[in-house]
Amino acid sequence: MDPILKKIKPGAPLPPDFYRLPALEAAPLLLGQTLVRRTEEGDIRCRIVETESYGGVEDKGSHAHGGRRTARTEIMFGPGGTAYIYLIYGMYNCLNVVTGTEGDPQAVLIRAIEPLTPADEARMRRYRGTAARKPADLSGGPGKLCRAMDISKALNGLPLDQPGGPLWLEGGPGPGGSGTQEAIVQAPRIGIAYAEEYAAKPWRFYFRGNPYVSVIDKQAEAWSAGRL
Repeated sequence: MDPILKKIKPGAPLPPDFYRLPALEAAPLLLGQTLVRRTEEGDIRCRIVETESYGGVEDKGSHAHGGRRTARTEIMFGPGGTAYIYLIYGMYNCLNVVTGTEGDPQAVLIRAIEPLTPADEARMRRYRGTAARKPADLSGGPGKLCRAMDISKALNGLPLDQPGGPLWLEGGPGPGGSGTQEAIVQAPRIGIAYAEEYAAKPWRFYFRGNPYVSVIDKQAEAWSAGRL
């Protein structure tokens, strides 16, 4: 087991060491951890089931490629442990977890989440505001999950290591938490054809067979740190 995973306790804040990891190491380890959103209707707890890594100035898929520092990307250059939220297509919010050390732009995009209880799902459906006929329609995709969790740019820059705030991360059941061993697979990231040779990097991670995953890749391979 990864030494960082040994430090993660269900229901407790993720250890500080976790947020210092490069995005490529943190992305698969975020699977199975819990994202919590505090709302007026009550807390919503969801299990992270799909992530993508965007790390380092060399990654042509990253907003910070080449060391690009703008008002939007500046948060990626800060210390790990904060939320990086941006808008795409002028209408969809995307939630990222900033990781790594200060000055090294690293972030993990949360692509899909799974509600932990029927009450969590009911709250998510109300915020989602549209019929979700299958699990992936509810929270399979960055824009969908942000709507279902009522996450907007108003939360950009929020610390994710402080329970009781509007949004935070805590230890979850992890792989196999439902009583079955779940396989983690890795595949290329979605929608970054512009990233040239980085477009094919297998830097998207998800639980094989989970119904909330946004895009199933039939060529996905079992996750191996050696393939990163």
